[in-house]
Amino acid sequence: MQINRTASAHWTGGLKDGKGLISTQSGALKDYPYGFASRFEGVPGTNPEELIGAAHAGCFTMALSLILGEAGFTAEHMETSAKVTLESVEGGFAITAIHLSLSGRIPGADEATFTELANKAKAGCPISKALAAVPITLDVKLA
Repeated sequence: MQINRTASAHWTGGLKDGKGLISTQSGALKDYPYGFASRFEGVPGTNPEELIGAAHAGCFTMALSLILGEAGFTAEHMETSAKVTLESVEGGFAITAIHLSLSGRIPGADEATFTELANKAKAGCPISKALAAVPITLDVKLA
């Protein structure tokens, strides 16, 4: 089975004065603004690191749901946030770390089991695999 998804970016202007628009095949994002100011200065709009974080949090949480089910558990709820760190390094900018923070209510699971299964999901989710060049850390809290 092969699944292909597309997204696109449109850009006009220079780096600092330019403006970009991001769109996704699904329409979830349609000409959504991004640019230097939203990436580096906290101005409203999105940025590539935020989008990577959203994709990673979503993929990881879905993978964990599968792994929990295989272990006989069903999540009552789970919340995952992903902090993607962009830093100036020798040669330019790089994503230097991703930290996933997970909390969830899993009836019948103890913290050790939840942490073990979450680490398995972190290692196996497709987005984690795609981002393997970046150190990915995880903290887990059973609610």
